[in-house]
Amino acid sequence: MRTKLAAGNWKMNGTRAALEELSAMATAADKGTAEVLICPPATLIASAVEQAGPIALGGQDCHDQPKGAHTGDLSAEMLADAGATYVILGHSERRTDHEETDALIRNKCRAAWSAGLKAVVCVGETLEQFEASNTLDIIGGQLASSIPDEATGHNLVVAYEPVWAIGTGKVPTVQQIGEVHDFIRSRLERRFGAGVGRSVRLLYGGSVKAANAEEIFLTSNVDGALVGGASLKAEDFVPIIDALNKSAQ
Repeated sequence: MRTKLAAGNWKMNGTRAALEELSAMATAADKGTAEVLICPPATLIASAVEQAGPIALGGQDCHDQPKGAHTGDLSAEMLADAGATYVILGHSERRTDHEETDALIRNKCRAAWSAGLKAVVCVGETLEQFEASNTLDIIGGQLASSIPDEATGHNLVVAYEPVWAIGTGKVPTVQQIGEVHDFIRSRLERRFGAGVGRSVRLLYGGSVKAANAEEIFLTSNVDGALVGGASLKAEDFVPIIDALNKSAQ
């Protein structure tokens, strides 16, 4: 049985004052069986440890090397040392803004695993690719090239985030979400075998809010969500956590 996961990506938002939101989130995390993960800016991870309670902490990216002359970058070991247990890799904003390739993301996965971190690998299509009916081809290629052969249900989470739905208020239909998640599950099972393929958690991300969370969480092969803006405030994120716990009952 896969443990549900509500993950929040704070992106480039938040100073230490924002950590007050973790207390209310921690209370919600204590009430149910779903795991809760917050990925704040790296500057806040060490400070967040004291207030996170049952909430897991993660980074938003890491370098593929453990150390070296890489000004401004952070290694997976540094994130782990600060208190992180997860790291988001291959988010569309990294793929676009920093021109990250599938091959680089694959190397970052291995670096994360070497440091003991779990990797949340993001995949997703652009609006042009969606409108051209290329979604499954794009997702299939990203899965094949971004995920190393050493993946397991313990060290890997896959997040499907259609690029055109991130921060836009647009959301695919539950049928479309289910189709992509079923496809991802089948590809993982075919590549890694039924045991591993069925144990990897699949998250949906892209304009997830309290108003649509319950319906999304009842969709085939959706094990939780990777939430952006709605994870910044407890009043927005707690209802999503509650909806996920409800779907697990």
